[in-house]
Amino acid sequence: MNNGCSLSRRQFIASAAAATAAISVRNSTFAADAPAQHRFKLLGFSKPFQHLNADDTADLAAEVGWDGIECPVRLKGQIEPARVEDDLPKLAEALKRRNLELSILSTDIRNPSQPLTEKVLRTASKLGVKRYRLAFWKYTANQPIPEQLNNIRAELRDLAALNQELGLSAGFQNHSGADYVGAPVWDIYELIQDLDPRQIGICFDIGHATLEGGMSWPIEARLMEPRYTAVFVKDFYWQKSAKGWRAEWCPLGDGMVNRSFFQTLKRSSFSGPISQHHEYLLPAGKEMIAAFKKDLQVLREWLA
Repeated sequence: MNNGCSLSRRQFIASAAAATAAISVRNSTFAADAPAQHRFKLLGFSKPFQHLNADDTADLAAEVGWDGIECPVRLKGQIEPARVEDDLPKLAEALKRRNLELSILSTDIRNPSQPLTEKVLRTASKLGVKRYRLAFWKYTANQPIPEQLNNIRAELRDLAALNQELGLSAGFQNHSGADYVGAPVWDIYELIQDLDPRQIGICFDIGHATLEGGMSWPIEARLMEPRYTAVFVKDFYWQKSAKGWRAEWCPLGDGMVNRSFFQTLKRSSFSGPISQHHEYLLPAGKEMIAAFKKDLQVLREWLA
């Protein structure tokens, strides 16, 4: 892996919480009423345990009960982009030996001209990884917003052409924040509406959509559903402090995300992966694994 880490799973379980606290396409071949356990691959985003080696990552994912993982292939991620040709096949093989999938790469990719974009994407394509998450864009205050969107749209057009060549699908994640492109969700629609959703879609994050959209998330979900590359799941609640209101991430089911989203998802044509994200402060070792299992159980109940 990126740092040559050979940390064993046993050492990981025995480790202190500090290391963890620091990391505090569309496919319509299934009928919409098919059983959720057959329609959706349930994944874990490996960011909270990205310091583990390939075998121990696969062991942890198997113990939790996920069908596979979403892996950070980016600077300071589980796999450094410069080492993708060496390290990504090792991770894919470790997962395969446990009947798990390497389903999504989370990347720093914004356009094909970045030095390592083609290396990452061609390696993914060779390994049969069909989906990746794009980098984030942020609005700047010194340029009109429509002009900024036009510049991003040009980058996405170039990526769509490369994705078509390689048989890949990129997802633009909606994210919360005052300056994030994609926080309102409608701006993502404006960026990708003229692109083939098989090449450029959205990693629809119901947690961020609820945080930014409040009561309007059903409209945003309905707008973007035909363009889902993947669905991301996390939960939050609003906390008032001396400095005002702020969003606090929490275990799934303890916050504001409405389980009705998943009933709507089951009625849709989407049959791609659902990736669990864990942005709340996690304990270490066995307690972390227990938290993953609890969130996965809630997700399965919401999909039942």
